[in-house]
Amino acid sequence: MSDEKKGPEPKGLARNAANYGDKEFALYLRRSFAKSMGYSAEALKRPVVGIVDTGSDLNNCHRTAPELIEAVKRGVLMAGGLPLAFPTISLCEPYLTPCSMHYRNLMALDTEAMIAAQPMDSVVLIGGCDKTVPAQLMAAASAGTPAVQLVVGPMSANRYQGERLAACTDCRRYWARYRAGEVSGERIQEIEGSLAVTAGTCGVMGTASTMACLTSTLGFMPLDAASIPAVHSDRLRAAEEAGAQAVRLIHKPVRPDEIITEKSVENALRVLLALGGSTNALVHLAAIAGRVGIKIDYHRLNELSDTTPVLVDLKPTGEGYMEDFHTAGGMVALLHELRDLLHLDTKDLDGVTLADRIGAGPAFVDRTYIKARNEPVSPVGGIVSLFGSLAPDGAILKRSAATPSLFEKEARCLVFDGVEDLAARIDSDDLDVTADDITILKGAGPLSTAGFPEAGYLPIPRKLARQGVKDMVRMSDCRMSGTAFGTVVLHISPEAEAGGPLGLVKTGDRIRLSVENRSLDLLVDEAELAKRRAEWKAKSEPKRGWDALVHREVLQAPQGADLRFLLPEGR
Repeated sequence: MSDEKKGPEPKGLARNAANYGDKEFALYLRRSFAKSMGYSAEALKRPVVGIVDTGSDLNNCHRTAPELIEAVKRGVLMAGGLPLAFPTISLCEPYLTPCSMHYRNLMALDTEAMIAAQPMDSVVLIGGCDKTVPAQLMAAASAGTPAVQLVVGPMSANRYQGERLAACTDCRRYWARYRAGEVSGERIQEIEGSLAVTAGTCGVMGTASTMACLTSTLGFMPLDAASIPAVHSDRLRAAEEAGAQAVRLIHKPVRPDEIITEKSVENALRVLLALGGSTNALVHLAAIAGRVGIKIDYHRLNELSDTTPVLVDLKPTGEGYMEDFHTAGGMVALLHELRDLLHLDTKDLDGVTLADRIGAGPAFVDRTYIKARNEPVSPVGGIVSLFGSLAPDGAILKRSAATPSLFEKEARCLVFDGVEDLAARIDSDDLDVTADDITILKGAGPLSTAGFPEAGYLPIPRKLARQGVKDMVRMSDCRMSGTAFGTVVLHISPEAEAGGPLGLVKTGDRIRLSVENRSLDLLVDEAELAKRRAEWKAKSEPKRGWDALVHREVLQAPQGADLRFLLPEGR
């Protein structure tokens, strides 16, 4: 027992002793309980690597978590550590109400508490489905424990009747055709069973894959580990390496806040823009950065967007799938193309600079999916921020997934007050709407009972879909899936429930959108707005539990929709 009292920072099982008022007894009891699980005294002397287990029968994306954990354990043991897995909340987009985003911060809180409270010298975070990776990185940043990220990887595309399919861009494409009457009920049922046929996250450049790419850029995992398919044997080798990496971090600790820096965050923004990646990643990156006191400036985002080309041709903005990106050269190929735009002195967990991580680039690049700088998918980045009288604190538009002919538009708007109102009226045959109108959903931001859902991808009204309308301008204070497409303005801030101008908009008002000017304005005179503002009332607040805590503490989209009390002390 004397060895455990030496040194300022105990290691392994000696860390974070339970508070019985007798530390020696606490460690004695801990070892006793550990031995009940069959561990030898020699094993219990090793440094401990915690492994976050997010496997769940309610998370199909994480179906491979058990075998990944075994591979991580193998890597830890081979490197001389003791691997100990533990469960946390697991979030899967289709399985949660009101939506998974409502619980991202809860998962972050749970994960932070378990990392900080339990005896571990480093941790491997196993995540994948959209909100899990940001929640884990937020947690790691706040806990301060050296952390390695491991993602489950994307699903493989399915070959089906002459085409390839993978969730969820193809889900939306076929559902839109079904709503328009182009696909029968029988056909849509066949498609339902053919969209997701392997383990893993959505097979397109949606939020999960975007976050994996940004995480590797930040330095929390190897570059190639961002895109290895979930069912490929290399994914297990990446898991083994994650275990070995975690042991290296014990001997040469690197805190998450040494990885999340202003330079590395700006690199991640560049990559987000070059990927044509998910708009959700901007909210998540803001939350991750916010945990170490770094703020993302939407005006700076526009500067980066105007100087960063889209180079990746994957769905939803292109034609390829994540498996194509991986075999085309993956993140090494992409970063090699962007190298003159990046801060190459940022370092990964091993202290290797981004310049050295990129090296001379990959041996092979498939230009079908990863374009050269002189032949980009688009000469400018995939996302822009908008400001104006409708969005004083900013809004977002994914121009790489939008229709350029709709970028400059002034039109009448049709307003839906909440997701229930949207669901009740959008398919009505007598809905007063034309393809030239702007549809607006308000009351679905972070403060709303809807939980900041992916409802910003408003359906094309059925009467217009049947007329062949494929896109129209849509606006909201909520989010859309990274797998979605269309001319959609998102994250309007302040949101309607916070008393923002969006809450004052009524059907028939005119709105002006200008992507060129980066502006979004409500064309209603100030006297009328003052009258509406005097009549406006916030909706009733939740009374108890997580819902009440979120409503009291949640921040707006530009701040990452994190909770105030989880930010660094004093901020």
